[in-house]
Amino acid sequence: MTGTLYGLGIGPGDPELITLKALRLLQAADVVAYPAPEQGDSLARRIVAPHLSGGQAELAIRMPLSVARFPAQAVYEQAAGDLAAHLKAGRNVAVLCEGDPFLYGSFMYLFGRLSEDFPVEIVPGVSSLTACAAALQYPLVSRNDVLTVIPAPLDDETIAHKLLHTDAAAILKLGRHGRHWPRDDREGRIRLSARSRRDLSPVVPDDPRRGGPVAPAAGHRRTGPAPDPCLRHARYI
Repeated sequence: MTGTLYGLGIGPGDPELITLKALRLLQAADVVAYPAPEQGDSLARRIVAPHLSGGQAELAIRMPLSVARFPAQAVYEQAAGDLAAHLKAGRNVAVLCEGDPFLYGSFMYLFGRLSEDFPVEIVPGVSSLTACAAALQYPLVSRNDVLTVIPAPLDDETIAHKLLHTDAAAILKLGRHGRHWPRDDREGRIRLSARSRRDLSPVVPDDPRRGGPVAPAAGHRRTGPAPDPCLRHARYI
């Protein structure tokens, strides 16, 4: 009998935000695998470190994290082969995924390579979207609002267009892609302005003094056209 592959969402960074199910499967797994940079420690492993039972085999899936080289197909091919060997030997494998496995999660690349040959179970995790809203005590959407999730690597013009055509938005992947946006170094905040329906260009305010705290997931809520720029707020975490 083959082992089972578990894709575990481990939340946005707080070790206490892992679900009970993910915790149980993590501690029972024979092998724990996690993404890691080409050099240095794995953030995913650091998140679950307080929960590891010890005695488990570990597999660091080291990959380039630059936009130009990601996803690294050769890395996933090798990792899928390594995991398949464990699964064929009857060992259960838990693959850690920051946030949620299927919300921009790298686990999907392993899932695509292994799901036809082995049993797979996906455990959803707390995403940065909901974690930011909770930390801010700022609801993302209400009633019939439409929420748009925007990846930060998109160009500013595309982001501006999407902000104009939704009720609320969250911008993900700001960690490595928001450097060109004004930042308040004292509090680690990024500023973003949303203008009226007629003009949302540029996305970044020319005058940093007009900015407000943003975050991302950075949050944006539009209440309708306004003659003056309207600042939308969220905090970077």
